[in-house]
Amino acid sequence: MYALIYDEHNLEKITKPVLSVHETREAAEAALKKRQQELGRRVFDCNTRIVWVEREIRPGEQVPLADCSTWAPGEKVPEGEMYSDTD
Repeated sequence: MYALIYDEHNLEKITKPVLSVHETREAAEAALKKRQQELGRRVFDCNTRIVWVEREIRPGEQVPLADCSTWAPGEKVPEGEMYSDTD
């Protein structure tokens, strides 16, 4: 299950709040883009990222970072840079 989590990159917080849950990476990416537009910020300024979680979770729940991974098992990982360093 894909989830958007709020992650302000504070290493002392080992759990992160779940903002939304999605069946596909595409749906999670659309939700991330919508959040970015609502906040009027760039994606890296939203403190939000997409993670894969093996178990069922719900929005509002706290998920330990140990339960999260960047890619789902078997998911094709893109090669090279996905985003340009410039605007």
